[in-house]
Amino acid sequence: MQMSRCGQSAARGQRCGQRAGSGAMAAPRSFSAAEVRARCAQGACLVSCRRRLYDLSGFVRLHPGGEQLLRRRAGTDVSAALDGPPHRHSANARRWLEQYYVGEMEPGGEQSLPESVDEKAVDAAAQSPAQMDPRYKTVDVETDLVDWQKPLLWQVGYLGEKYDEWVHQPVDRPIRLFHSDFLESLSKTAWYVVFIVWAPVVLYLSWVSYTSLAQGNTRLFSSFTTEYSIPVHKYFFPFIFLLGMFLWSLLEYLIHRFVFHMKPPASNYYLITLHFLLHGQHHKSPFDSSRLVFPPVPASLVIGFFYGVLRLLLPEVLGLSVFVGGLCGYIIYDMMHYYLHYGSPKKGTYLYGLKAYHVKHHFEHQKAGSTAFPVCATGGKGCRSLACLPVCSRCSEIFAVWDVGWGNLSSTPTGKQRARCCSPMGPISQPLG
Repeated sequence: MQMSRCGQSAARGQRCGQRAGSGAMAAPRSFSAAEVRARCAQGACLVSCRRRLYDLSGFVRLHPGGEQLLRRRAGTDVSAALDGPPHRHSANARRWLEQYYVGEMEPGGEQSLPESVDEKAVDAAAQSPAQMDPRYKTVDVETDLVDWQKPLLWQVGYLGEKYDEWVHQPVDRPIRLFHSDFLESLSKTAWYVVFIVWAPVVLYLSWVSYTSLAQGNTRLFSSFTTEYSIPVHKYFFPFIFLLGMFLWSLLEYLIHRFVFHMKPPASNYYLITLHFLLHGQHHKSPFDSSRLVFPPVPASLVIGFFYGVLRLLLPEVLGLSVFVGGLCGYIIYDMMHYYLHYGSPKKGTYLYGLKAYHVKHHFEHQKAGSTAFPVCATGGKGCRSLACLPVCSRCSEIFAVWDVGWGNLSSTPTGKQRARCCSPMGPISQPLG
């Protein structure tokens, strides 16, 4: 039973070790316990599940429980850790593990692996460059539903009723959307480009808004009445700015919940394609570093649209002040989102828990824990957040203000559910999501 969960099947295990483009079935390589220990001493992070061996060296920094937790298991059998306690890893986490399959342990070799690893050796390995074989990230052409050698955007619409399940089975490989190199370049960006492009805009528009309010010519409701219009002083700018951030958090929540996480009709090719373009691609490849933030060119179109809406609804300077606050909120959101995927927060901190919850959203609870807007404060064991969805729908201690209004919370958990969901060793310390 345990063997089948680790390997799925012998045939699939062999295909995981097959190089891309080769048509022959490659026999899995055998590793001795001594070779595994030697590689781990050089900085690699090899773990086994029964006799199947995995090289997690490229994943340790992304691990939601922290790099050190995973490195402490280097050179050991993680079968028991996958099944728990304290928790059982999801089917997606086990499927993710198969991407790092490199071979089999020699008969009897798995029994020679150490139960634990020396703490000093772990720290030294974390600081030394990892020496490892290239990982075989091939896609199983016999079972996968798309051709990864071609742009995916025009293929996913044909998946129909299989799309929703397929898009929520994450893989560790980059995604190409378009045939055109130009369009492809506009669809992805480095994380720091968002800050470089939009932070100066926020600073400049904040100065323009404040100096315009300082002139004393801005009045609320002046388009309807002059007698009862309300003057807006320059001292109101910080509060208007924060209002913009607050409105951004609500807007992001609504878009994320009702658009990004809609289930497109299986018969509608165009809605499936649109969903994949907007957000499905991120769930299919959650660690594609070039697709974790909104590229500036398409972002400028969306940002320009919302600026136009605010100009229509509010006086010019007041609308600009709200807009710049929302734009600042967007920058913080995107930076936080990238950090939750690639950052390594210190264990026990709020960001450490938030990273674990967000990664759990990708691997287990795709309909919850989706946002990463950091207007939150930790209260008790849970996150009392303005925009962070509850990761476990059973846990009433992790809730969102917006979810209260939309009725997205469920009943209080039982004692066993609370121990599994709220324990510090629960969602935070999971080795693979």
